Order: sequence, then structure tokens, then C-alpha cells
Amino acid sequence: MQFRTYSIAMPTPFRGITRREGMVVEGPAGWAEFSPFLDYDAAESVPWLAAAIDSAEHEWPQPVRDRIAVNCTVPAVGPDEAARIVRASGCSTAKVKVAEKGQTIADDIDRVEAVRDALGPRGNVRVDANGGWSVDAAVSAIAALNIASHGLEYVEQPCASVEDLAAVRRKVGVPIAADESIRRAADPMRVVELEAADIAVLKVAPLGGVHACLRIAEQIGLPVVVSSAVETSIGLAAGLALAAALPELPYACGLATTSLLDGDVVASPLVPVDGFLPVGRLAADAFESAAADEATDAFWQQRLADVQAVLA
Repeated sequence: MQFRTYSIAMPTPFRGITRREGMVVEGPAGWAEFSPFLDYDAAESVPWLAAAIDSAEHEWPQPVRDRIAVNCTVPAVGPDEAARIVRASGCSTAKVKVAEKGQTIADDIDRVEAVRDALGPRGNVRVDANGGWSVDAAVSAIAALNIASHGLEYVEQPCASVEDLAAVRRKVGVPIAADESIRRAADPMRVVELEAADIAVLKVAPLGGVHACLRIAEQIGLPVVVSSAVETSIGLAAGLALAAALPELPYACGLATTSLLDGDVVASPLVPVDGFLPVGRLAADAFESAAADEATDAFWQQRLADVQAVLA
């Protein structure tokens, strides 16, 4: 299989990057994506490659639904831009990034209030701190943001460690969702053992693929939110396949992230309609519009080789 490198600008910086890079590949079952974040070393990128191989070589599980409710994602932007993103999305659920370095809780409150106003009283507001708070800061911030939002649906990864996640969960009345504590953990089941979360956020690529995520969902026994790793529509389609195969899906999923990219490798990117995305395979039929330059391609080809060596 031939892996091809893409490079796509990001209108708003996300995770400290202004371009999303990765690779797509076509196998006997269809197209797949390999796009570990740049701060992931070869060993930590192995599940991402396993996920790509799984999607390229194997059919996805039989779906039990043909469309998936999704949330829009609001980066750490100002309140006016936050409101614009929500209104343009057509979604009734918004995930708001908070605890951004260099910003204050006042910035987070302003952003969340703007999102609530844009959604209206019936919409759902969830926040994601990406492990940015201490236990005490999380307890204080969650209380303030719960008031600002008129009721948070849940808080995703308020602290970095599973132990701190469990401590926060015991101190607040808002549901806690675990993301990094599952996808970057040596033992994802620690979240269950320590009763650290009410919700499991599963991402296909960092956890080894659609089939691997289904096994984790069954073992972990918590309600699941399927979220993206800011992939192109090729990678998002795998997340939708996972969401479609779960027996129960009580929450909107975090898969409407093409808005974070200024381009795609498919001719018709996955954009929500009335808050839903369709389930199904996609082809990289517009790859050339996002093809990386020679230097970037060489970097990713070497990165792929390094990960293949570890996987072998």
C-alpha cells in the first residue's frame, strides 16, 4: 500500500499547530488515514498505524445507525468568534476548549457564555480542558463555567492524571469525561478502577482502530463519546463507523472537525447537516489539492518507516 502525505492549513491554531499533516492510504477495504500528532514518538504512534491498517484492510462492523449526532468544536477563541462558529455549525451541542495556556478563567467564562447565547437554552454545552487544571483549579473553574453555561453537559479531561480526575469527580456535581486518561494511558481500565469518569471519550486512531475501540468500549462499560483527532474526512469516517456500531450512543460525538481545517483530501468533506453526519466509506478523490511538498512528504515517509519498524 502506498501512503501519501497531505498538509492542510488550520484557520485557527489548534494544539499549537497551524497546519495538520498526515498520510492517507488505500487498501482492499478502502481508504484510511495515519496522522499521529507531531509530539507523538514512534512507539506512541504505533496504534495510529494499526488503526490505518485495520481500516484499509478490513471491513468496518455492521452499523446500527446510518447517521451520527455531532457537536461543533469551539477553539480557544474570543466570544464573538465562538458564537459565529456555533451559529455556522448547525449543531445543537458545542464542545468549548478551556484552560488554554496564556488565558484566564475570565476568558473561558466569556467564551462559554457566548456559546450558550448562540445555542439557545435547549442546546448542550460541554467543555474540554485537555488536562490543563490542578484539582483545586478544576473544582473552582467547573463551578464557574457551570453557572456561565446554565448547566454543563460534562467536563472533558479537567486534569492530567487519572488520580486527579477521580478526585475532581468526587468534588463536583458535573459529569466527568476521560479522554487522554484513556487514549494516552498504559492501562485505559484505570479510569474504571478509580471511578474517575462518567463518560469515556474514544478516538479511533490513538486506540488502534475501529475494532479495537469496540473492544475497549465493551470492557470499560461507560457511555461513549466518539471524538476525532482532527483528521481529514477519511479519518473521521472511521470514527463515524465506530459510533455507528456502538449498541448505545447517548451523547453527540465530537466528529464535526472539518471546520478546523482549511481543506480536505475528499471532494465532499464531512460537514454536519442539522447536527448530523452520515456513516460510510469515503475516497481521497481530491488528494492533490492537499498534497504536501517534497520536504514534508520525506519527513512523513521517514516517520512512517520508524513506526513500521516498531510495529514489526
